[in-house]
Amino acid sequence: MTPISRSGAGRRSLATLVCGALAAGGLAAAGVTALEPGAASASSHREAPLISGQPQYDNTDVYAFVSPDKPNTTTIVANWIPFEEPAGGPNFYTFADDAQYDIHIDNDGDAQGELVYRYTFKTHRKNGDTFLYNTGPVTSLDDPDLNITQTYDIDLLRLHNQKLVSRTKVADDIPVAPSNVGKASMPDYGKLRDQATYKLAGGSTTFAGQADDPFFLDLRVFDLLYGGNLTEVGRDTLKGYNVNSIALQVPNDMIRESAGQPVVGIWSTTQRKDAHGDWTQVSRLGMPLVNEVVNPQKDKDKFNASAPWNDAQFLKNVTNPELPKLIEAIYKIKAPAEPRNDLVDVFLKGVKGLNQPPNVRPAEELRLNTSIKPSMHPKRLGVLDGDNAGFPNGRRLTDDVIDASLQVVEGELVGSKNDLGDAVDKNDKKFEKYFPYVAEPTSGSRGALAKGTTSGTDVRNQLGDALKPAGSTGGGTDTTLIAASAAAGAAGFLLLSTGLLWWRRRMHNRAY
Repeated sequence: MTPISRSGAGRRSLATLVCGALAAGGLAAAGVTALEPGAASASSHREAPLISGQPQYDNTDVYAFVSPDKPNTTTIVANWIPFEEPAGGPNFYTFADDAQYDIHIDNDGDAQGELVYRYTFKTHRKNGDTFLYNTGPVTSLDDPDLNITQTYDIDLLRLHNQKLVSRTKVADDIPVAPSNVGKASMPDYGKLRDQATYKLAGGSTTFAGQADDPFFLDLRVFDLLYGGNLTEVGRDTLKGYNVNSIALQVPNDMIRESAGQPVVGIWSTTQRKDAHGDWTQVSRLGMPLVNEVVNPQKDKDKFNASAPWNDAQFLKNVTNPELPKLIEAIYKIKAPAEPRNDLVDVFLKGVKGLNQPPNVRPAEELRLNTSIKPSMHPKRLGVLDGDNAGFPNGRRLTDDVIDASLQVVEGELVGSKNDLGDAVDKNDKKFEKYFPYVAEPTSGSRGALAKGTTSGTDVRNQLGDALKPAGSTGGGTDTTLIAASAAAGAAGFLLLSTGLLWWRRRMHNRAY
């Protein structure tokens, strides 16, 4: 294993405009078509027709910020698999084995990635004769009760004009933090996360595994902009859902061109093999939600398969955006005059004097000035509220990109002052203070207990030592399967007993 050590650990509410925030985001950054990959057709949360049917390959969000507790480093968080229902077993959520998950870094503003961190995953199964993801409480990543596990490798690709200069193996066989099945299965999930956080050579740190979806917004905007009815705004649509996260913390000097040119552009892509065995780019993401509300239907799949240096083909979608016109038609808020060069300047080039690199080629990338120190008291609107360490100078987990972008797309920078937003100002869970910063995933056993049950009811307590971990000696596979069947039987008995008690009380109290 390559890693050298582990580390433990008031406003006018227009939720309908929620996604408008993105229109401000301009085009979406594509990326190296995977280095020698063939271009394909087919990111954010289910935003394009083809990728919506391939959740394992679907990027949801990208974050990039100077690490608050280690300002000499930059942290990049890229997420995949939207809308993970925490109790969605028995298979739960894994990274795809036939994919390349790439983080691209453009450190000279030419819309091409000079560095690519490539993550590839492999799934392992201990016992194929059970349907269970885990066969008992999991207390460590190498616990024999964790039946399905994943490991991953990291390769660093250095490019020049999209030609491979060198490839370095950064790490191999690093364990992935599993899906949070529930309290009975994973009584101390924080411990598992700590074990999945690894220090790498050169001062970098990596993490891959499930996490709470850090994006917060009212996504119900797609119900025809609520038809002008704003009585339901302010609900975080992504509350309670998880994602699969890749987090990478790297020294600033490793990714920027120089101390004199500290701005980097960042985006993520996914490649998978096509029927001919060739690697094909199927998803990409830089700025949040861009492909949802900037690109029309005819461009969405094309956009996911293209690269930043070709973003000129989508320029009209930014200079003549659809969203402000829809808002004007429904809410009578006058759309700013076109062409929207203000959106091009801020979201395709970076803010001049802040995060715009010299000789920049307009392209959709998440641009970060790595020399800007983290804010002691981050403001959710970032640069709009005077906090230059926040969006659109990179993107922190706490940045309210919906409100900030929406205000810009409605003309905040061209004299149309406004205070628009979706009434969702923060994530439902608090973020961690240390890497990987994302909140722990919501447990599959969340929610209130059924009537008539108590928190002390525990199937394992009913069976005692009858349950044997998968792979243990003495009982063999038959013992494991019998134990699993016994557990299922006990659970069924408890459920039936609870149901009968409830039915008897109901019959006793019936009025007829």
